[in-house]
Formats: sequence, C-alpha cells, structure tokens
Amino acid sequence: MSTPSEVGHDRCEPGLSVIVDERRRLINLAYRLLGSLAEAEDAVQETYTRWYAMSRQQQETIKSPGAWLTTVAGRICLDMLGSARVRRERYVGAWIPDPLPDRTEWISARAGGGAEPADPADRITLDESVNMAFLVVLESMTPAERVAFILHDVFRYPFAEVAEIVGRTPAACRQLACSARRRIDSAHEPAAATAGQAGLVRDFKEAWEAKDIKALIGLLDPNATLTADGGGLVGTVLRPVEGSEHIAQYLIHIADKAPGLTLVERTVNGRPGLVAQHAGVTVTVAAFSLTGGRITRIWAVRNPEKLRPWTENGQT
Repeated sequence: MSTPSEVGHDRCEPGLSVIVDERRRLINLAYRLLGSLAEAEDAVQETYTRWYAMSRQQQETIKSPGAWLTTVAGRICLDMLGSARVRRERYVGAWIPDPLPDRTEWISARAGGGAEPADPADRITLDESVNMAFLVVLESMTPAERVAFILHDVFRYPFAEVAEIVGRTPAACRQLACSARRRIDSAHEPAAATAGQAGLVRDFKEAWEAKDIKALIGLLDPNATLTADGGGLVGTVLRPVEGSEHIAQYLIHIADKAPGLTLVERTVNGRPGLVAQHAGVTVTVAAFSLTGGRITRIWAVRNPEKLRPWTENGQT
C-alpha cells in the first residue's frame, strides 16, 4: 500500500498517469472504508470533482495533491458512512459488503483486454483487509472507528494525519483505532490456509451438487451461520440461517428449486469461494469462513447490483 510519504508530487497539476495511480489508491481506501464498490466509486468521483473545481492557481498551492486527495476522500467516506448506516437500517434483509473477484480473473475475462481496467473492482488490491469476515466486522464499527482503523492500521497513516481527516485529536484517533482493533480481535477466527479452504470449499460444492445432506452437515460447524443478501431485488432468506442441519436443508431446497444451477470455484475477496450460475448468469457469490476444518460462516450475495464485477465484460 502507498503511504503518505510515498504519494507526494510536484506542485503542478498531476499528469494523467499520476491521476490514474492516485485513483487506484483512493478506490482501495474507499472500498475498505465503505464496503461497497458503487459507493467507493462515488466517493472517489466526488473527490476529483472537488479537485477540478479549484482553479489552477489553487491547485498549485497544494504541496502534495496525493495527500490532499486522500484527506478529501477520507472525509467524504466518513460522511457517507454516517448516511449509509441509516440506509442499511432500511435495507431489505441483511446487508453484506460487495464481493470482489480475483484481479487476474477479472482481467482475463475482459473482452478485448485493454491497458486500464474499466471497473473499480480491478483497481482493488486483494489482501486480508478485504476478506469478507474482516469487512463484516468493520460494519460493526462506528464511522470514526472504521476510518481511524483503516487509515492507520491498514494504510499506515500516522495519527496526526488521521486526525485531520476524522476531525479529532491524534490521541482520540489512537483510541478509536484501539477500540476498532479490539472488535477485530474479539471476532477473530484463525484463518485456514488457502489450500485447506479451497479443499473444503470444493468438498462443499460437490456435496451440494450431489444433494448429499449428510455430507453437507459434516462439512459445516454445528453452529454455522448462513447470511444472504438479496436487497429486496431477488428472493432469498431475510434472516440468517443458523445451525448445520438447517443450512444443509436450505441448500438442498435451493438445489431442488433451481434445477440446472451450476457451481463454480472462484476467489472471493482473496479467499476460495463459490459462484452459482443459472442459465449462464451469475446469481450468487458465496464467501466462507472456516475454523477447525469446518465451515463456520457463509455469506451469500444475491443482490444483482452487487454482482456487477462478476457479470459484466464476460466474467463467468
């Protein structure tokens, strides 16, 4: 990740290549702050709107355009998080952060290729700070906690600079990040190795395809939870399904209700996951959390507005 010391530029208006580089970094920041690709893109667009609204003379007085863009983007995201909490309270069913495909899969699927990715998903660097379990915990934080934590712990901004964005003292921002860190630690589940998770997800896929309810129950932790996000746009459960037996029964019900459903192994937010397709169209993207060799959490995103990176430009 770029740090504040790495993003200084000359005092002239940034060139096109610099703008592209800053945009990629800002999209990375905004997605982690907001959990939504569309909202991240809106936040970054608004940031650049404010930059270009200034005169050339005003721009030239800014010592580091990169630092200025980050400060403005951070403040915009902080405001958006406040309003997002209200919107998500009215959301139909559970709200899950947008799932991201692997960058290489996205690029390889783009028709005709191209030097610059067309979608913000391709500008996001996948690491542990975007795995679904991590993003879900971020949703439990206050806006100020989330911004302070992401800026300091993930992007390594000093608290003095975080304070300028959050509008609090450095000491207060340190406390916000500490509080956020405790939330992360209390919800932490030991991450399975990627190879181990891939094998378990593959076994889960095969058991689901075979409608083997006993095998599914065996792969799920007894206290596992399945959460689905349809946004009121498609049919799905509005409340989490709890317990291995109930989840297995629900999955068999889905398989019976949608004959011809195809399951494809894909990287979801940097971890092995599954994509469900019906009649060649991606209808669900599922992310998993594992502990002790069993699946503990399943997040199934069905809201078609959140599946754009998986359906546009030939992504299958």
